[in-house]
Parts: sequence; structure tokens; C-alpha cells
Amino acid sequence: QVQLAESGGGSVQPGGSLTLSCTTSGSWLYIGWFRQAPGKERQGVASFYVHNINDPKYADSVRGRFTASRDNSKATMYLQMNNLSPEDAGMYYCAASPILWPARWAMPSNWRLWGQGTQVAVSS
Repeated sequence: QVQLAESGGGSVQPGGSLTLSCTTSGSWLYIGWFRQAPGKERQGVASFYVHNINDPKYADSVRGRFTASRDNSKATMYLQMNNLSPEDAGMYYCAASPILWPARWAMPSNWRLWGQGTQVAVSS
């Protein structure tokens, strides 16, 4: 069964760090991270083209603080999150798609498959 499985969420204080993981099954050309805070729309955080894992795309709000990586041998994607703030809190999802218009990677409607999500809380 094709699926995505996130892990690694938790609760940290502002300025803290967390690393999320997403294990993928099936063959996907595009994989990504999204997040959704309560009452807000889901937004793109980072994405990859799996044949160019050294060039992830980032949302402006996380660039320089978050690092997305991918281990193709383990079919696992990671999101290292540093210097977290309360604005980073929410449910984090991984997503996958066989096709994607790169300029629209941050639009949730362009992604085919979603994981169940992992919760990230940031508070003092």
C-alpha cells in the first residue's frame, strides 16, 4: 500500500530544534513538507525533486532555519528545524506527487498523496 508516514514531532521552547522524518513508499518524483496551524490554510514548507535532492525549495518564512534532506536509499525525507518560534507550530505533513509544476510547489492542491501529520508545538 502506497503511503507516507511522518514522525518526530513534539513540543519545544522558542529557539529550540526538532527533526521530522517522513518515510515514503511507492515511486514519486516530488516530495515535500507542508504545515497547518489551527484556523489557517495549509502552507508549503519545503519540497524536492527526488532526482535533484541537493536543490530543495523553501518557503521564505523558513529559509535559513529549516533544512530539508532526503536519503533515497532509505526512502526517507527529513526536515531539520532550528530556531523555532511559536509561528512555526502546527501539524506538519509530508506530501508526494508524480508530477508537479515547480513554480506552484507550495500549493497543496498540486500534491497527490498526504501523510497523517505530526504535531509540532512551540511554547515557553
